[in-house]
Amino acid sequence: MLKVGLIGVGGISSAHIPAWENMDNAELVALCDVRPEQMEKYKDTKRCYTNVLDMFENEELDIIDICLPTYLHADYSIMAMERGINVLCEKPISLCADDVKRVYDVADKNNVCFMVAHVLRFWNEYEILYSLVKNNTYGKVLSGSMFRLSQCPGWSWDNWMKDENRSGFVPFDLHIHDLDFLVYMFGKPQSVTNYRSKREDQDYISATYNYGDFFINCESSWYAGSMPFSAGFRFQFEKAVVCFDDGELIAYPVEGEAIHLAKQTESTEGFINLSDMGPYANEIIYFADCVLNNKKPEKVQPDELETVINLLDNFK
Repeated sequence: MLKVGLIGVGGISSAHIPAWENMDNAELVALCDVRPEQMEKYKDTKRCYTNVLDMFENEELDIIDICLPTYLHADYSIMAMERGINVLCEKPISLCADDVKRVYDVADKNNVCFMVAHVLRFWNEYEILYSLVKNNTYGKVLSGSMFRLSQCPGWSWDNWMKDENRSGFVPFDLHIHDLDFLVYMFGKPQSVTNYRSKREDQDYISATYNYGDFFINCESSWYAGSMPFSAGFRFQFEKAVVCFDDGELIAYPVEGEAIHLAKQTESTEGFINLSDMGPYANEIIYFADCVLNNKKPEKVQPDELETVINLLDNFK
């Protein structure tokens, strides 16, 4: 049974914690957060710490799940791996591409598993899209659009998300999801054209990635208004248009009726409006399996992480 500790009991942990609690081969035994009140509801079932060094000293852990603010990801990952602990780290690995090699070098040196939790790679509808592209199911891709829209976050500890030096704003918080998936699916684009409307109270970007034979347009936002979170895509193939919007994935072939490929059924309500628990469980199951089998995670590669961060630097 793998023993797991989680650091950072904030917004995204509300997806990670239930996923760990439903695992058969792993047990979430400890939590750590500088805010004791964040762990109040877990105090009867988990050992709770406000100092990560105390957690490391008192627990024998196989895995650390890092759900901390972005600017802490690399250093805390290294801190755990230097103690021989496998690390699953929320995205992004860092705001700096140089940290990718720094983190992976420590993982290799200590012979531990490390993976960045880029959840779209484990998201059913996106996995189906990936399969359609790789299998040439509807012919070649002609164009695509992806969107990830939300209100400006006001719930983060110490308001860190509204500090660009700590969060990277929309490029590193929201747009990184879609860009990472594009790099995973198609590789590095030939060129990028981007536009940005940035203020202290909101941030919007539009980017077009040119892959030669086709292009993908992405838009991501933190709007000042209280707009609910939404995300999806539309891909034009030679023989169909495939749309994921409002929780349903539908293919509209050139010939024949619409095909309903998938529909989200599980949901959880919370202040960051996580729409589906399944993908978070999928990535955690995958990572735990890698640890149990002493197998380096192959689903997320360091060169892809470097490519994504270097592309995001275009928005600075």
